[in-house]
Amino acid sequence: MLVVGAGLLGLLIGSFLNVVVWRVPRGESVVRPRSACPRCGHRIRAWDNVPVLSWLVLRGRCRDCRAPISPRYPLVEAGTAVVFVVLAWSTGWSWALPAVLYLGAVAVALALIDLDVRRLPDALVLPAYPVLGVLLLLASWSPGGASDWGALLRAGAGGGVLLLAYVAIVLIRPGGMGLGDVKLSGVLGMALAWWGWGAFIVGAFAGFVLGGAYAGVLMVAGRARRGTGIPFGPWMLLGALLGVTVGERLWSAYLGLLG
Repeated sequence: MLVVGAGLLGLLIGSFLNVVVWRVPRGESVVRPRSACPRCGHRIRAWDNVPVLSWLVLRGRCRDCRAPISPRYPLVEAGTAVVFVVLAWSTGWSWALPAVLYLGAVAVALALIDLDVRRLPDALVLPAYPVLGVLLLLASWSPGGASDWGALLRAGAGGGVLLLAYVAIVLIRPGGMGLGDVKLSGVLGMALAWWGWGAFIVGAFAGFVLGGAYAGVLMVAGRARRGTGIPFGPWMLLGALLGVTVGERLWSAYLGLLG
C-alpha cells in the first residue's frame, strides 16, 4: 500500500511539477491560467491531463491541433513517481514521510529548473525553509509515538553548518558557485542532519563527488574545459536524496571498515 500510494501520489505531483518547472522561472502563477497547448491555445481537458496515460493515449500529440507534446512531460511524471517510491520505501510509515516526500518534490523541480535556466529560484528555495522546518518539527514530535527533539536540534545545526560551509566556499573562490546553491545548502543541511550526522556527511560530500564526476565526463568528451560553469544544484539535490535514503548505512559501513 505504501509503495502503490507513493507511486500514484508521485504521478500527480509530477504532473504539477511540469507546470512549476515551466512557469516559476518566468515569474508566472502556477495556479492560473489552466494549462493549454502552446500552439493552438486550446485548454487541456481534464481527461487529457491524466499523468503518463494521457500522453500515451494521445500518442504524444495535442488532441486539437496534433502538435507534438514533448516526452519530457510523462518522463517527469514517471520520474517523480520513482523518486517517491524510493523515498517512501526507505522511510516507511512514519511522520517523517511528509518531510522526505516534500524534499523529493522540491528536488525534482529545482534540478530541472537549474538544468533549464542555470538558476535556483528564490520562489522555491526560500519557502522550503519554513515548510521543511514545520514538517521536521512534526516528524520530531511524532504524535502518538516517541518524540525525538534531539533530531530537530540536529537539523537546525546541520542547516547552519552546511550554509556556512557554502558561504565560505563562495568567499574563498568567488564565482565558483552560484548564490542559489548557497541558499539551497541550508535546506539540504536541515534535512540531512535530521536523519543523522552520517546522512549529513554522506549527502553533503556526495554532491561534490557527483558534480565533479559529471564535470570530468564533460571534459573528457570535449564538451567542457577547466573553468566551464555547470549547474551544481542537481548534484547537490541528488547527493541529499542519497544521504537521506542510504547515508546512515553507508556511514556505518565506512566506520566499520575503519574499526
